[in-house]
Amino acid sequence: MKILIIYGTTDGQTRKVSRFVADYLVDIGHSIELIHVAESEDPDAELSRFDAALLAGSIHMGKFQSALSEFARKNSAALNGMKTAFLSVSLSAAGSNESDWGGLHDCLSNFTEETGWNPDHVEHVAGALRFEEYDYFKSLAMRWIAAKREAEVDSKQNKEYTDWEALKVFLDDWAVSADT
Repeated sequence: MKILIIYGTTDGQTRKVSRFVADYLVDIGHSIELIHVAESEDPDAELSRFDAALLAGSIHMGKFQSALSEFARKNSAALNGMKTAFLSVSLSAAGSNESDWGGLHDCLSNFTEETGWNPDHVEHVAGALRFEEYDYFKSLAMRWIAAKREAEVDSKQNKEYTDWEALKVFLDDWAVSADT
């Protein structure tokens, strides 16, 4: 199966997740094209060459990357006409706080309503604290958020929460359903 992976990233974890997804899908026999949404020149032509599409984006300040939202909006008809999946990457997905999960579902609902794209499958993927990518103010904000959640972090080290094995299970299930 030929799969297009389009991703948007802010601090780099969604890029890492998308590369992992691409490598894994190639390993299980699929043909993949991986594109950062900002580098997508002719998305309509790109989509028509593929059997399925997987989009990945991260939530910051309650929204996904604007370029990813715009891509999904402009291509909602094509996306809705093919097998698709959406990876929603966020720190909130690392926890079990009910209000955080409610917020994730609200962000996804707003995204699908604004774009008109309704992915066949959605997976919430835990992100990472990437202190090496943050400026002083973002680092301060992220430490405050972590302290509020009673999570211990060292602002001199990145901390990754992504569950790679769970992501493989999702991809196995999605690839089988997309192939039928």
